[in-house]
Amino acid sequence: MASFAQMLKQAQKLQKDMENAQAELATIEVEGQAGGGVVKVTVTGDKKVKDITIQPEVMDDVEMLQDLLKIAMNEAVTKATEISEQRMSGLTNGMSVPGLF
Repeated sequence: MASFAQMLKQAQKLQKDMENAQAELATIEVEGQAGGGVVKVTVTGDKKVKDITIQPEVMDDVEMLQDLLKIAMNEAVTKATEISEQRMSGLTNGMSVPGLF
């Protein structure tokens, strides 16, 4: 019975550590950009869009603007995903835990 109690305690600690890591990820910001910086997208570590900056010179070409936004968003989300995976894998010792990140 002692080993079950110990496992339960470890699981509770892991849950608390993961909650703390999730809260920390929400404070981290990464940026993706496209077109030499004419479009910039800032995303938090928990993959929420924080800011979008568009320089006026690309406002006249809707198709180009759409493409630049996609590129910048994908870059920012990729960076946020990498940070999230690094932080969480440190907590789980590299073990994948479905649904957590």
